[in-house]
Amino acid sequence: MPLFWKPYKSDVTSFIDELKAKKPTLESEQRAGRALLWDQHPDREAQAEWRAARVAQKPYVYQTDNRPAADGKAA
Repeated sequence: MPLFWKPYKSDVTSFIDELKAKKPTLESEQRAGRALLWDQHPDREAQAEWRAARVAQKPYVYQTDNRPAADGKAA
């Protein structure tokens, strides 16, 4: 009798095969869910508007422009 007489099948693979056997529509449901969120064409016009409306971030975001100057007046 050979040492490995049947091919190895991991627990995860067994679980997935069992799940697919119990629910044959699983893959089609997954594809429908993916199409809902991911398989969409981007709106190029909206992206261009978003990029045009973007405000450049300052190097140090917590620094305000209203700090007092050396003479005590706001800059």
